Amino acid sequence: MKTFFVFFFCCFLNIYAVIAQHQILINAKLNKEERIIYIKQQLTYVNKSNEPLKELYLNDWANAFKNKNTPLAQRFGEEYIRKFHFSKPEEKGFTSINQIKQGKNQLAWIRPQNHPDIVRVQLSKTLAPGEKVHLTFDYSVKVPSDKFTRFGVSGEGNYKLKFWYLTPAVFDGAWKLYSHKDIGEQYTPPANLDIQLDVPAEFYPSTALDIFHNYAAGNRRHIRLTGENRVESELLLTQTYQPETLEVGMHQLVTNLNDDGLQPEIKDLILTRILDFLQERLGEYPHQKLLITKEEYLKNPVYGLNQLPDFIRPFPDGFHYDIQQLKTIINNFLNNSLLLDPRQEQWVHDAIAISLMIDYVDRYYPKMKLVGSLSKIIGLRWFHAADLEFNDQYQFLYMNMARLNIDQPLGSNKDSLLKFNVNIANPYKAGLGIKYLEDYLGSEAVKKSISEFYSENKLKLGTEKEFAAVLQKNANKNIDWFFNDYVNTSKKIDFKITKLKKRKDSLQVTIKNKRNNNMPVSLYGIKDDKIVYKIWVDSIDKEKQITIPRNDAERIALNYEQIIPEYNQRNNFRGVSKLFNKPIQFRLLEDIEDPKYAQIFFTPEFDYNLYDGIAIGPKMYNTTFLAKDFSFKISPKYGFNSNTVVGSANIDYTWRYHNRDLRTIRLGIGGNRFSYAYDLFYHRYTPYLNFVFRPQNLRNNERQSLSIRNINVNRDKNPFDQNQTAPNYNVFNVRYGFSNSYLVDHTSAVIDYQLAENFSKVSLTLQYRKLFKNNRQINLRFYGGTFIYSDLPKNSNYFSFALDRPTDYLFDYNYYGRSEGDGLFSQQIIMAEGGFKSQVMPEYANQWITTVNASTNIWKWIFAYGDAGIVKNSGENSKFLYDSGIRVALVEDYFEVFFPVYSNLGWEIAQPNYDQKIRFIVSLDINTLIRLFTRRWY
Repeated sequence: MKTFFVFFFCCFLNIYAVIAQHQILINAKLNKEERIIYIKQQLTYVNKSNEPLKELYLNDWANAFKNKNTPLAQRFGEEYIRKFHFSKPEEKGFTSINQIKQGKNQLAWIRPQNHPDIVRVQLSKTLAPGEKVHLTFDYSVKVPSDKFTRFGVSGEGNYKLKFWYLTPAVFDGAWKLYSHKDIGEQYTPPANLDIQLDVPAEFYPSTALDIFHNYAAGNRRHIRLTGENRVESELLLTQTYQPETLEVGMHQLVTNLNDDGLQPEIKDLILTRILDFLQERLGEYPHQKLLITKEEYLKNPVYGLNQLPDFIRPFPDGFHYDIQQLKTIINNFLNNSLLLDPRQEQWVHDAIAISLMIDYVDRYYPKMKLVGSLSKIIGLRWFHAADLEFNDQYQFLYMNMARLNIDQPLGSNKDSLLKFNVNIANPYKAGLGIKYLEDYLGSEAVKKSISEFYSENKLKLGTEKEFAAVLQKNANKNIDWFFNDYVNTSKKIDFKITKLKKRKDSLQVTIKNKRNNNMPVSLYGIKDDKIVYKIWVDSIDKEKQITIPRNDAERIALNYEQIIPEYNQRNNFRGVSKLFNKPIQFRLLEDIEDPKYAQIFFTPEFDYNLYDGIAIGPKMYNTTFLAKDFSFKISPKYGFNSNTVVGSANIDYTWRYHNRDLRTIRLGIGGNRFSYAYDLFYHRYTPYLNFVFRPQNLRNNERQSLSIRNINVNRDKNPFDQNQTAPNYNVFNVRYGFSNSYLVDHTSAVIDYQLAENFSKVSLTLQYRKLFKNNRQINLRFYGGTFIYSDLPKNSNYFSFALDRPTDYLFDYNYYGRSEGDGLFSQQIIMAEGGFKSQVMPEYANQWITTVNASTNIWKWIFAYGDAGIVKNSGENSKFLYDSGIRVALVEDYFEVFFPVYSNLGWEIAQPNYDQKIRFIVSLDINTLIRLFTRRWY
């Protein structure tokens, strides 16, 4: 009798759990030709809160692809992603809702302002706590192209569906309304699913849901999918390929990831090992199937590894497949069972995921190098990068943002993060934080806490507060610093050994905390590059003095194993019995920073201009791939045309500020020597002070800068130019710049003031670019300048405003033939001052000038342009000038060609020597081109 009662009670609890769960029933039919899914849906929503509900909110992420005004489209624009804005109407997606009913009553619904992919449904009566409501929906979904987010319809006609139907939003006292911005998972409570699909017979389904039936009848296929406690139902409907299904222990894994031709038994070994590892560290996965797709992997890849071309395989067989599967399975494992707020608390998910990846590689690939077998190649193995372990990439990539001073707190709302921080820096910092905490506590407390948190919150809506409570409960030390400083701020970690007093058996060490935080640091004694001892020092307010045993240590070091993601590890060493704190190391070619050495790099560098020809020489510098506060560069070169030494040098120091609009102050001095004509050289040296401003909201693309400098120029006197302006001069220059740049709108302004012995002048440059919804682009530029006073010779225009080709007396522009008056190199144009393309007269203005430059696209990258302006020279009447033509912008501002058509000169296209009238922009500065592609990340 007792056994029967227990059995009955368990069945009752199971039935109650099903009844108390949200339920979604879907009957959907796919029209392949229209790319539309017609859906009839039933939703049983249970009010699990303690508050009565008068309305429900539903996620409708398919409608995020409706037009160019949605939050998703705006996000693309902020990150200069062009493909959505320039896509065809049929490539976009949307949801058309016919009706929403409660019983027989039609319900009113709206889309909240600024949330076109959220649906607000007004209930016919208030839903009390514990009660449930049954709603029915009749709607259709136009599936977008997969080229926007990797999900949708592919060019081959395969359907990769994710978040393709209406789901309830989360209510935890307030509705969590998160529009689709392609930055992570949808936030929805778990529900029981029953989906019936009617699709063309040629499609084959792949999903993590249970396939209740799957059969073809005539030219249609009928599929029924079911699942309990699900938050997503990613579904592949493929007709050109079929993912493989692998039995892995008690689980079934469906995947289309490239297996690199591995044998089935090797894949089985790898996948079994991954799942066993995760279940050992976390606990049992609650579902029977996992769907692991290349689309999910490519959305969140192993950066660095995924950038290598297919023909380069520096890692052992199976490693590439192993790491791809590991990262995707971990994310799938956590996303479908540990239900955290993906916008506010994503750092908890990232911390667990990245720390698991680090531990997995440490266990199964303990000797794996960051560059794999390339570390053994002669030449490459001399680099410090070849010494780095595979797991060192996490600290390096996070530190990239910290050194640039644009890292953001882990606790930030995810849609406030820069793309690099969303995808790379913040997840890596979170994982490193777990390893930092593990090392500090010196026990299994953190691993135990993660396992406990997962077990207690599996398939429930968890919170970061619960995660923190579990960690604090199992810790044997105070770890408030981890949440107060490491998680919730972007305060850097930076310690320094300032003093060392040596005694016979002990050392008195003074450690300085250079940042305003309460984080601990590890202190090591080192002998023969081996650790003699290690202790932890905490509660360092500003400075702390401690006494440690000497133990024959040759050096002492902070953070010697580099477990702590510290901002500057170069000041962590002090010699005990060694003369130098760190030996000096000379390296050929730029390398990754090695804090154990004072590094100086030598790299071949080349420049080109018409007079020096190709100039080649060594560049000596101290900067690495990570930014430094103090930097220097000395770059002498030999010019093969001028047969002499030319080159440049620079030294500067940068102060970086935290939580201010003023981000950096840079003070420095630079100089260079090159030819400005055949057998004529200029020497320039410039002390400067630069201020850079950026809003604390880093996603705001507004930038401001203030530059103060004094340009000192010494030129060889030209014996053939009797009217040459004094060859030596200096100009004091103050320049303020403002820009606010997005894909759709770009606005910039520059105010430039110059003061010299014989003149003073001021100019204003305004630019505006607008990309309209019909993909028409208009570019407008205004330039105006005037001399405040001038005591310059009347027969020289060296310091005058230029209409089409500035003289560049400050030597700021990269002219390849700056003194050329005819020939190919005279046709180079730099968009400065007047900005004209035709060489109309007068070319210069020694009193004032105003010009307007405009262009609009005719077809894709082909534009029509027009310039108009007025120039005024002393003693002459002002003159109105104009030109027009065709602009071919292959890479805007970097590689463009201008074909004049009509100007004050008449129909230029019909005039002799037209080829000499064609102007061009060509930039050979690789750093400028790199910024063109990295701007979307920073």
